[in-house]
Amino acid sequence: MNDCSPTLGAIYAKWQEKGLFDCHPESDKPAFSIVIPPPNVTGNLHIGHALNYSLQDAICRYKRMKGFDVLWQPGTDHAGIATQMVVERMLAKEGVSRHDLGREKFLEKVWEWKAQSGGQIVNQLKHLGCSCDWRRERFTMDEGLSAAVRKVFVKMYKDGLIYRDKRLVNWDPKLQTAISDLEVVQKETVGKMWYFKYPLEGDASKFIMVGTTRPETLFGDTAVAVSDQDERYKDFVGKNVLIPIINKPIPVVTDEHADPEKGTGAVKITPAHDFNDFEVGKRHNLPLVNLLTKEAKLNENVPEKYRGMSPLEARPIVLEDIKALGLYDHEEDNPMTIPYGDRSDVIIEPWLTDQWFVDTSKLVGAAVDAVQKGDTKFIPDSWENMYYSWMENIQPWCISRQLWWGHQVPVWYGPDGKIFCEETEEEAKAAAEKHYGAATELTRDTDVLDTWFSSGLWAFSTLGWPNENDEHLKKYYPTSVLITGFDIIFFWVARMMMMSMYAMKQVPFKKIHLHGLVRDEKGQKMSKSKGNGIDPLEMCNKYGADALRFSLLIQEGSGRSVLMSEARVENYRNFTTKIWNAVRFCEMNECKKVEGFDLASVKLPVNKWIITKLSEAADTIAKWLDTYAFNEASNALYHFMWNTFCDWYLEAIKNIFYSDDEGAKAETRAVVAAVVDEMLKLVHPFMPFVSEELWDKTADRKEMLMETAWPALNAYEDKAVAENQDWIFNLVTTVRSVRSSVNIPAAAKITLKIKDATDAQHQNVESNAAILKSLAKVEDIQFVTETGAGEVAQVVDGMTLLIPLAGLIDVAKEKERITKDLQNVQAFVERTKAQLANAAFVSKAPEQVVADKRKALADSEQDIAKMQEVLKLLGA
Repeated sequence: MNDCSPTLGAIYAKWQEKGLFDCHPESDKPAFSIVIPPPNVTGNLHIGHALNYSLQDAICRYKRMKGFDVLWQPGTDHAGIATQMVVERMLAKEGVSRHDLGREKFLEKVWEWKAQSGGQIVNQLKHLGCSCDWRRERFTMDEGLSAAVRKVFVKMYKDGLIYRDKRLVNWDPKLQTAISDLEVVQKETVGKMWYFKYPLEGDASKFIMVGTTRPETLFGDTAVAVSDQDERYKDFVGKNVLIPIINKPIPVVTDEHADPEKGTGAVKITPAHDFNDFEVGKRHNLPLVNLLTKEAKLNENVPEKYRGMSPLEARPIVLEDIKALGLYDHEEDNPMTIPYGDRSDVIIEPWLTDQWFVDTSKLVGAAVDAVQKGDTKFIPDSWENMYYSWMENIQPWCISRQLWWGHQVPVWYGPDGKIFCEETEEEAKAAAEKHYGAATELTRDTDVLDTWFSSGLWAFSTLGWPNENDEHLKKYYPTSVLITGFDIIFFWVARMMMMSMYAMKQVPFKKIHLHGLVRDEKGQKMSKSKGNGIDPLEMCNKYGADALRFSLLIQEGSGRSVLMSEARVENYRNFTTKIWNAVRFCEMNECKKVEGFDLASVKLPVNKWIITKLSEAADTIAKWLDTYAFNEASNALYHFMWNTFCDWYLEAIKNIFYSDDEGAKAETRAVVAAVVDEMLKLVHPFMPFVSEELWDKTADRKEMLMETAWPALNAYEDKAVAENQDWIFNLVTTVRSVRSSVNIPAAAKITLKIKDATDAQHQNVESNAAILKSLAKVEDIQFVTETGAGEVAQVVDGMTLLIPLAGLIDVAKEKERITKDLQNVQAFVERTKAQLANAAFVSKAPEQVVADKRKALADSEQDIAKMQEVLKLLGA
């Protein structure tokens, strides 16, 4: 079966046509709402998306079946940098740049691209089975969301929460925009630390030795910092030293940033090109000397010979010039990290520029309080401490980007630089006219907002805000849960909490379920360079969307990594095939739905047993889904389907199908049909395609499976009968185990003698004799009072099971074989223990070799215990 077949595509279309994904704010059903973490409009479905959206779809389908009015709010993110890069690359192939077109024409091209190629990922989500309310699909730059962005920005500006400041930012010289700390990737390398002298002004015989990894920035130095505890430099403090090459005097200051134990204890301070130095500069009121252009080339503030060079180009020349002056001392290898842009993959420069910032220090309080009070709960709750830690150490949020694609900052400037922040140009002009006393020409700020600013409003802007009377906002906000990867707890979750508490005075979601990342089967991060990635669309086409979904769902729990390989998906394709074949077996045995059949009328113990087990499974799966323990819910489903239903029940009832008892056949066929119906309901949230197709094929239906209610079978449970039946199946398992232990041929029929059975045990065996004989390959069951010669014995619940071995195996040969195997394993154990007791071996052997030997030892000791037990059974 392939979930991407035309049949299953038709199923999805029918779900949509019937409006089964639609929310109904007018209904009196309780609300369950969830907003999709909006994928980038440029994106394609990757395996991380597949995990995230499979989790959301499973919970939404389950909640609908439990009687909730579900809104799964879909949409895509305009992805400022990513989208602009895509369109610029497209134009470059035509020999055109965005600057050739100008801003207005370029944005037209972006919107054209979005209409033609953007949103491909939405179709891929449908391919996966996602049951979003597609009527309500939003885009972070649609008019409604744009209005929300403008309203929040203006309000925050007027409340003093947004301000413009000249500060150091992470500058991407390729994209020529500021980026956030979270968009910077730190790459480890071994660089150099260069040491050279800063002579004392007026006495060149004295100097301070400084170590730096960036000698080319010395032209921007405005101080040298030392510790006030460092006796070596106490005579320098308050005096000036000279910057090498340009001989510019700069002060020697004391500051906590200088560590006497690190390097020389003296630090060159370059406030315009280092974040730590920027803070030192603020503390000492040092001037800021910017050395770089927006392209990260050295500018007019350096000597002419270096102008136009990149920092890396200038570095060796600066070092040679320092050496020529006799000021160079030495160099050392220096393990370090270098910041790169996660999109551009170029070195990021700390650069001094005017940017817009959010004063997050004034927003974190409410967002932290909401979690502490329990208004929003993290699942698992271990993530709360990380959330608190990040919030406590939060920095001002740089929200401006020097791009063209995005929400343009709603700010206009008067001729004297006066700022007018309003939601529309008309309002800005009116404010300017009031200020100046006459109509005045204004110039709009060219920056756009960080994509995460609009994403931070997603939970309420998608529901109709700023129209506070929108019926969707009233019913579905706050949303019920946010399901997302832990890797964007800072990018998105924290910002949504801050922005929602500010704008709505309410949390954006009542619960936050953070899941782990998808890694390869060895636990390594997936990447193109490693060639270990899993393409979810390829897996869908090859094994079906249901198999992919289930392979992800059954592993997701407690935020741990999900380990994926194609073999796992193939394995769970086999599970979907097992379900299909089980239902087909039932059809072949004429198990058809009987209208009006009452489960309360069931008489046969094995049928009462499966009804009880089905009811328990429904409750167990519901319990785990209600707590977002997707792996536990999936395992409970898997165990019920594969073990309880297929391995036990279907095998147990074959005797009934092959018997002449027409009454038993009729009841069992009706029970099987009813159980299959309810069972498909359990399967549906996890594997919607195969369950819906089987639902359609097994009876004439008035409704689709997706429309049905979650099973509620508690009234039909018979715990006592089920317990008795469990005892019988445990008896079967014991007999099978004994047969296997003493090597009785699989096809051989045995005589089973039972000694010391209670009356209840006797009766239970008698009434289930057909099942016991069939499943344990028993020809005859005898109740005895004495043991006989040549019988293997096993005690179960106070009674003794006896299996005569005559004619089945050669007991002497079997004892000899097992004894020989036992001796070999015991010898291996002694050798391995000696090796592991040898300290020299353990210290020199690779760690994995030692671990493997310890495991082999433990396994072998278990094998010894088993063989000794078998020998005991054989009377050795």
